[in-house]
Amino acid sequence: MIMTQDTTYLATEDHYSTYDLGQSAALVSLGFQIVAFDKSNPRKIQFVFQRSAELDKAVEAYWDDQLQVRARSMFDSVKMLKNRIYSA
Repeated sequence: MIMTQDTTYLATEDHYSTYDLGQSAALVSLGFQIVAFDKSNPRKIQFVFQRSAELDKAVEAYWDDQLQVRARSMFDSVKMLKNRIYSA
């Protein structure tokens, strides 16, 4: 998993970004990789993913409350993301 702390990162149509920790953890649990963390706002972090048709479908399923992930994988993803957020 490639993760960078790039505060000058510019999202494009090739990337999907979100401030939602739960959504990010769900996407990571499904195997999508975070390509950048944007910590330019000291009060919240933006998670940036490489956009694909599969990612777009997963995002839509998340918001429609239809996305299914393994519970332990989701919990581990939340812990990992929180560690990444607070380690820098």
